[in-house]
Parts: sequence; structure tokens; C-alpha cells
Amino acid sequence: MMADALPRVAGKLTHNAPLAPLVWFKSGGTADWLFEPKDVADLQAFLRELDPSVPVMALGLGSNMIVRDGGVPGVVVRLGKAFAWVDTVGKGVFGIDNVLDCGGGASGILVASMARDHGIAGMEFLRGIPGTVGGFVRMNGGAYGREVADILVDCDVVLRSGELVSLPVADLHYTYRHSELPDQAIVVAARFRGEPGDPGAIGAKMDRIAAEREASQPLRTKTGGSTFKNPPGEKAWELVDRAGCRGLKLGGAQVSEKHTNFLINTGDATSADIEALGEEVRRRVKENSGIALKWEIQRVGMFAGAPQEQVGKK
Repeated sequence: MMADALPRVAGKLTHNAPLAPLVWFKSGGTADWLFEPKDVADLQAFLRELDPSVPVMALGLGSNMIVRDGGVPGVVVRLGKAFAWVDTVGKGVFGIDNVLDCGGGASGILVASMARDHGIAGMEFLRGIPGTVGGFVRMNGGAYGREVADILVDCDVVLRSGELVSLPVADLHYTYRHSELPDQAIVVAARFRGEPGDPGAIGAKMDRIAAEREASQPLRTKTGGSTFKNPPGEKAWELVDRAGCRGLKLGGAQVSEKHTNFLINTGDATSADIEALGEEVRRRVKENSGIALKWEIQRVGMFAGAPQEQVGKK
């Protein structure tokens, strides 16, 4: 796809953009095109004029994603600083109905911190989600007993057609780590509602979450967050541990010894190493417990050497 076949943009458009630096695993191929829109209008115009056959994928902080080594065809959209904002809705210390209005590129830490500063409780768990609003709205991100479905009011979404729509939480039909957000749609903003709380108590809870994550998760390694969904009534890490996978290695990939539901890149892992290790863990868990673990990490793009039309499962 040549540059002259693409719509003109106000933001930044990069050909053959390396994605490894943009994801936590630090592995994987390139995007045919990486688009960083200037604003919502820029994104709308681009998608409206882009050939409908060209696939589009959103990329946030890249914390819950394996980008395959063959790269991602089409356009990867990354919401930058222009989308990394959080505002209170209305005036007053608590805002109106304790609602925060958030850009799709805002991090969980930023949202939780703004809620704390304005005495809005119930959003502390976002401190423990290493992603952006767009990502955790799509995946119904959760931690420490709460999930996005508990606090989302509605979200603004740019559809693949370029149309901007507002979807109430009911329209997303949330289940565990899943929503029915339209395919290739990009979340550009969302409203979250909490309840009145004491900023000091909220901050203390956020600090506890941060300390617990640091103590229990391999945050200082090249990792991708929780690898598998927790099956009903079970914890994925316990199933992985019981199957004897703690510390298991394949190429440059390893099951974390600190938290067995985390895979890590020990230095030179390919995305193929990481994904194959995950599949081996799934095989061993199924053999040991009879339970088929489901991936929580999104896997995108093509395997190395795959034909252009062969795009892998997400």
C-alpha cells in the first residue's frame, strides 16, 4: 500500500513502523503503517477516506499484546498525548455525580490519580491495570475485585467507517475480559463514575495496590501482563504452577518464577518463542487438570514468513 493511496493526515503517519519498542514484550514485527492522529477529527477523516478493505487496529500501551514476528498488515492506530487527558465532569470538588471524562489514550494510573485528587472512590483498581482507557474499555479490564463494567457510564467510539458514536455501557454487553465493541472500532473517550471518598484513604488504597503488584508480579521484566484468563472457580497461575510450568523456558521466553501467569522475554525472545511457550503451558495444564486455559493476552499480526493475507487470531 503506497503512501499516495492513503488519505492525507494532520497527525503522523509512518511506513513500516517497528512495533517492538511500543509493546511490553519488546518483540515482534512492523506495522505496514502506524498512524498517530492529531485529534478525533483527524482520526475520523482518515478512517472515512481509507479503503474499507484495509484492516485497522488500535494500539495502547502495548502491555497485553503479542505482536507476531511477521508484523501487522494495514494500519495500526496509536492514540498519543492528544488523547491522554482526564477531566472532571462539571464543577466542584467531586464533579457532577463523581464522573471523570477520560481520553482514550489516558493511562490507568492517570485516571486513578485524578479520581483520588478529586475525592472520587471506586477507581483505585485502575492503578493496577497497565494500559490505556481505550484498551481496558475494550477488554473490560479489571484487578483487585473490580472491573471496568462496574464504573463505565459510556464511551465515545470512532467506527471503521469514520463515524463517531457514543455507546452506553449496556451496549458493550460486558463479560469477563470481553466486550462486544464493534470490530476495528477505536475508543477515543470514556466516562467513569465512582462515589464520594476521602482522598487520603483513596491514595492509601492505591499505594497498597502498587506495592502488592510490585511484590507479586515481574514488573521490571519484559512481560505482557496476565497471560491467561482465570477459569470459573480457578486461578490461572495455580493451574500453571500445578502443571509444573514455573520457570519453564522455550527459546528466549520463560514462565515467570515470580508469578506463573506471566510470560517474560529474557532478552532475545521472538514473539514466536513467547506464543509457543504459552501454547505449551496450555497443553500441560490441560493434560494435568483437564482445563483448557484461554488467552487473555491479545495476539495480533502474521507469523514470520506467512503470506500477506494470513492474519493470525486475536
